[in-house]
Amino acid sequence: MAEFVALEVEGGIGTIRLDRPPMNALNRQVQEEIRAAALEAAERADVRSVIVYGGPKVFAAGADIKEMAELSYAEMATRAGAFTSALRAVEEIPKPTVAAITGYALGGGFELALCCDRRIAGDNAKVGQPEILLGVIPGMGGTQRLPRLVGPSRAKDLIYTGRFVAADEALRIGMVDEVVAPDDVYEAAKRWAGQFVNGPARAYAAAKAAIDGGLDTDLGSGLKLESQLFAAMFATEDQKTGMASFIENGPGKAEFSGR
Repeated sequence: MAEFVALEVEGGIGTIRLDRPPMNALNRQVQEEIRAAALEAAERADVRSVIVYGGPKVFAAGADIKEMAELSYAEMATRAGAFTSALRAVEEIPKPTVAAITGYALGGGFELALCCDRRIAGDNAKVGQPEILLGVIPGMGGTQRLPRLVGPSRAKDLIYTGRFVAADEALRIGMVDEVVAPDDVYEAAKRWAGQFVNGPARAYAAAKAAIDGGLDTDLGSGLKLESQLFAAMFATEDQKTGMASFIENGPGKAEFSGR
C-alpha cells in the first residue's frame, strides 16, 4: 500500500490525496505513488472526475531538495525522465481533473497542478517555479506547460525570477482559474468535479484528447484529430442517448451511462 499518496473515491469523484507532512515534498517515492494513483484513477470506471489535493494546509511545496542535493549529473540523467513521466500520468488521466491548491504550490508542486485541467486556489495561496533560486530550472514540465498556459514572455519572467506569486495575481495572469476562501478550496473543487460524474465519460475523454493533442501540433493536424475523435463518438451509447433526448426533450436533459 502507498505510504504518502492515496486515491479516495466517493460519489464518482476520485481524490488523489498527498499526505507527506509537513510540506508534501515530492521525493521519488511520492512521485511513484502519484503515478500509481493516477493510473488507478484512469482505469477505474467508478471514477468519473479527479481532484488532486494536498490537504487543508499545503498543496506541495516542491521536490525534495535534500534527496537531490548531492546527486551527480549521471545520477540525475537517469532519474529525470521518471520525474516527468510520473506527473504526466496525471495529465493523461482521460477524465476532468482539478488541482485544489491550499498554501504553497511551488516548483514540482506547481508542476503537478499544471498537469490538471483546472486549478482552484485559496486566496492565501502562493504558486510559482522557484527552481532558478537553487541554480537549476524546472524539471517536471514547468518550462513546457507554463508557457502554454500564460504565454512565453510571462513564463520566462516567472521562471527567471523564481518569485512566489500570490493568488490574486495568479488568477489575473491565468496560473489559476478560480480563487476562493482557504477553507473552501476542496469543496469548490468538488463542485467543479461533480458536474461530470453523470456525464458522457467517453466524450469528456475525447474532448480532452482533442484539446491537448491539438495544442501540440499544427492547426491542420489538430483538425484531423478532432474529426477522428468526433466520428468515434458515434460508436458510443451516450451519443445515441444524447441525440435522442435532444430530439424528444430539448437540450440538457439526457441521462448518460458513460458508455
